[in-house]
Parts: sequence; C-alpha cells; structure tokens
Amino acid sequence: MRRLCALWCLIAVAATGCGQEIRYSPTPQLLPQNIRKLALHPIINKTQQPGLEDQMILSVRDEFLRDGRYPLVTEADADGVVFIVISRYLNIPIQYDANLVPTSYKLRVAVDLQFVDKKKPGQALWVEPNIEGIQVYAAPTAPTWAGGMTEFQAQAGIWDSLSRDIVSRVINGFGSVHSTSQRRIQSDAPSTDPVSAPEAPMAPVNPHPY
Repeated sequence: MRRLCALWCLIAVAATGCGQEIRYSPTPQLLPQNIRKLALHPIINKTQQPGLEDQMILSVRDEFLRDGRYPLVTEADADGVVFIVISRYLNIPIQYDANLVPTSYKLRVAVDLQFVDKKKPGQALWVEPNIEGIQVYAAPTAPTWAGGMTEFQAQAGIWDSLSRDIVSRVINGFGSVHSTSQRRIQSDAPSTDPVSAPEAPMAPVNPHPY
C-alpha cells in the first residue's frame, strides 16, 4: 500500500512539471447567465473638455463589436447596461525646452464604470471606479518619428486603451483590469479640468432615468 501511495505521489509530481510551483488560477468571472445582450448608456462627461463622450462611445462600441461575445442592442432590449462616466482629464506638461516651452505631455483620463442588470432596476451589479488611460507624447512641433502628436491624436490612443479595459472588465470580470486609487488621482496637478473637489465614488444609478 505504501509503495502504491509513493508511486501516485511520483506521478503527481511529474504531472506538475517535476516539482514546479503550482499557481492558483481563479475561474474567470462571467456575466450572469440571464445576460445575453448588452447596451451602452450614453457616456457622461464630467470634465470641462467637450466632445470626449462622443469620441469614447464610438471606440467602446467598436471594441464590443470586435469582441463579439455579447451583441449590442438598445437599452429597452438589453439584459444588462454599461454605464461610463468620464470623471477626470489631465493633460500635464512634463518636459520643457530652454525657453520653458512644453516639449512633451502626459495625458491621463479616468473613467468610472458600472454595470446594471435589467432584472434589478436601480441596482448596480458591480462598480469599478477610476479605470485610467495614460498617453505620454511629444508636442506636435516635434517630428512624428519622435512621437510628436496633437492632443486629439493622444486622446485616440487613450480611447483605444480604455475601450479594451472596459470590455475586458465587463466580460471577464473583476481583476481583469486595474483601477487607480482616488488619492493618486487627486495628487496630480490640475490641468484643463478645473474641478478641485474630490470625486465621490459613483453611486448606483437608475437605468431608466427619464
């Protein structure tokens, strides 16, 4: 009997790579089974930069369509609704030339995300605040090969990054993306967003506000 147990132990060790560390891989958190169709609520823009919501919703919609696991429909026909709030926009000069003219910038955009199950109106299934996109770029006066771009072009890179994170968070669940602490966001110097008061965590919303 002891020999048989020892043999099974040797087989188990061999199967795990001759004593390699066994890592815990949690099962991905999928959406509830009753959710088969999703809707994007119009994005709310809390910053002073107009038009961000229009640019972002196109990018997020394209990313959901590219993923293809959940069709996008109207809110009336959806099983679950994705709510996005653009809560922070910071475009900070990080380098200057000899004449103190900015030569490079760091663009940071933070969004609050939540998901509402239509079977539980008014109650968010989960909330993920402060998902952040960052783009470091040279001033548009720099050549393209050196990373020179306009602020609008830098925003496009942010939308691509955030869209992938949002789709991953919705479909693959908690832990698939990393949020930023509220304290870290507030520690940044203000830029084009004059809001100085701390942003409170996004409260659950009513999926039928009107």
